[in-house]
Amino acid sequence: MSLPPALPNLPSDTSTPPSYPYTVLVLESDETLAHRISVDLHEAGYTPIEVYSIRAGLAQARTARPALIVVARRLKDESGLDLCRQLRNEQNRVPILLMMTHNELSDRVACLESGADDYFLSPYRSDDFINLVNTYLKPETTSSEQLRFADMVLDVSQRQVLRGNRIIELTMKEFELLKYLMEHPREVLTRKQILESVWGYDFIGESNVIEVYIRYLRLKMDEEGEKRLIQTVRGVGYVLRET
Repeated sequence: MSLPPALPNLPSDTSTPPSYPYTVLVLESDETLAHRISVDLHEAGYTPIEVYSIRAGLAQARTARPALIVVARRLKDESGLDLCRQLRNEQNRVPILLMMTHNELSDRVACLESGADDYFLSPYRSDDFINLVNTYLKPETTSSEQLRFADMVLDVSQRQVLRGNRIIELTMKEFELLKYLMEHPREVLTRKQILESVWGYDFIGESNVIEVYIRYLRLKMDEEGEKRLIQTVRGVGYVLRET
């Protein structure tokens, strides 16, 4: 199999942050696939940096300060989940997308537990991948809007959530899901509505990704003695309400 054509005008020194608006770090041990992903990112207007090991990925994440990181879950004898955990332990909040080979519940749970924000499936599909990247690299809002429900406050511009006096740390996708729920309080939202509004693209098959994210939102939002605010409407979807 021949390699894809060389990337045009890409910097050869990947230790220097490029001049494009958004730099995307690509960590994939398959160099042919990593290059294909980089070509697609470059054509979409991003600046890719390719690395092929966890050690190199951590170094570039710290020095190049990418806007987003793409990492394969399996990297020869390493796991991309380890990179996610290490970055989150360092309080690095850059969005991370995992490429996974399976769409099982256990895989999605492992993705969230590692600190990754979202995932996409192999075999790699250019259009689906770029659509997902675009949802994470939209221009940042300058809104000073705050959403309030019960004892919870969501600050849009600061991307911060408070419940009482407690700060709730959320991934970007968890934040967007909670924001959507808080924009429609006491309104029953179907799974289709949530997928289209929060993810903005179609999932393959009957993915229960929403259930996984709701589960983690509840774990972070609801401490002992606090009311559960996200309610399940069986067979329909979810609603944000106090009772």
